[in-house]
Amino acid sequence: MVQSINTKVDLVIKGTSHIRISDYGKIMIGDKGFEFFNSRDARKFIQIPWEEVDYVIASVLFKGKWIPRYAIQTKRNGTFTFSSKDPKRVFRAIREYVDPDHMVQSLGVFDVIKRNLKNKAKK
Repeated sequence: MVQSINTKVDLVIKGTSHIRISDYGKIMIGDKGFEFFNSRDARKFIQIPWEEVDYVIASVLFKGKWIPRYAIQTKRNGTFTFSSKDPKRVFRAIREYVDPDHMVQSLGVFDVIKRNLKNKAKK
């Protein structure tokens, strides 16, 4: 069994990791970090200490009514993408430990297309 890095747990919620193939399990947010534990295979887990978190990126649709997934960008190990049952509760729990300036909204589809057209126009 995997040992948790947290000593105090703020939130445990059902979630999905979108790293490889979708893995279903539990997301745990506590005083030491963000954790994901796979419900079927105990060897598949992700533990991210709060010191390692650089940005929390939310994919927002319909003017904040629906958040299908969010990503945690770390300083050294890349970006981890997750989704959960109630993402707003997850963000409120993360906001206790991560600076709100480092919680950002991802670009929309039209913003990405507009950026690509501007870059092609410059060339």
